[in-house]
Amino acid sequence: MPRPVPPVPSDSPLAIGARIRNARTAQGLTLAQVAEASGLTKGFLSRLERDETSPSVATLVQLCQVLSLTMGSLFAEPEIQHISLHDAPRVNFGGTGVVERLVSPRSESRVQVIRSSMAPGASGGAELYTISSDVEVLQVLEGSVTARFVDRSVQLAAGDSLTFPGREPHSWEAGDDGAEVAWIIVPAPWSGAA
Repeated sequence: MPRPVPPVPSDSPLAIGARIRNARTAQGLTLAQVAEASGLTKGFLSRLERDETSPSVATLVQLCQVLSLTMGSLFAEPEIQHISLHDAPRVNFGGTGVVERLVSPRSESRVQVIRSSMAPGASGGAELYTISSDVEVLQVLEGSVTARFVDRSVQLAAGDSLTFPGREPHSWEAGDDGAEVAWIIVPAPWSGAA
């Protein structure tokens, strides 16, 4: 009968310092305030936040109490999802002459990112439309786009971005050379998750 193989510790160092620093700064606390509340020195806390020292379990428990963190949150694997443009699913927001791909995860409800490849003269349509979101950002990566609103039109060139309320009636039209753009929509107006 084969014997189980014992787990081998990872060679990569456990980096919790940035999570501790982020929790402290998010709460508006200084090193001195955390040092006083935890009974640790500012120097130790500074080295800990830079991952230059390893704290004991008791020290971590103490810090987690001061910072209102769960111990597990310091060690949780971050949820990072990679989507290549080539593999991103095609979506259709109703424009003509445009290929749209969802480059943010379908399950992400906080934000949605759409990458649009617009042919010359591509358009969001003659009628203005709205999206059920708080904010839209149109970032022009290549080419040019004209964004149309009830009371104005805004010309955008490569590198330009435009931020506006998603519920503001609008449409768009690509320039003579087409355009490559990214739409960032907050929160996501729809989810493809089951």
